[in-house]
Amino acid sequence: MQGLDFSIVLPYTDLLWIGAWWTSVLTVSAAALSFVFGILFAVAVLYAPKVIAWPVRFFMWLFMGTPLLLQLFLIYFGLVQIGLNIPALGAGIIGLGLHFAVYNADVLRAGIVAVDPGQTEGARSIGFGRWQTLRYVVIPQAVRNTVPPIGGNMIALLKESSIVSVIGIAELVHSAQLAISETFRPFEFYITAAALYYILNLVLEGGLRLVERKVEVSR
Repeated sequence: MQGLDFSIVLPYTDLLWIGAWWTSVLTVSAAALSFVFGILFAVAVLYAPKVIAWPVRFFMWLFMGTPLLLQLFLIYFGLVQIGLNIPALGAGIIGLGLHFAVYNADVLRAGIVAVDPGQTEGARSIGFGRWQTLRYVVIPQAVRNTVPPIGGNMIALLKESSIVSVIGIAELVHSAQLAISETFRPFEFYITAAALYYILNLVLEGGLRLVERKVEVSR
């Protein structure tokens, strides 16, 4: 029976750090995409004409009701059949971004509805149009009020980023699997990958707490 030997990990440190770097790139890029599209989806559902709102609602329902893995396969492998050849990294960012955009949209929609109607009336009374009121008054308040749940979605996004290894992106899990294929020592590498995920998670949580404190100060 073989014992644990974490010294086997040392020659693969660079490979694992590269994987952690690409995990970070995926998370930050997909998080930004999910935030922007979350706002757009929420506004479309609440204020757009039905010809736009209903397709957005259907899209949100579809992405909430299907697995992220299937969505990645459809984006990376399926779109090739209609002439859209998206690189693996782009497919991973788009898949993760859109998947979490629908959850952010649900949170932001509730945040927009919860904004005091008096804020809207006050903005309109000083000459703001509908979209100016949304842009400068309603949406900023909704975002401030929904920072904690959106932050929770970002942490979930970081964890779910491991799924993109199935389409060949060299993120952390993929890097660990490459090392395991050469050493046949899965336990040491998966434990190391888990520790690196934990470090990334702590960094992300720290950043989110900083944002929350700044939001509290600005209220």
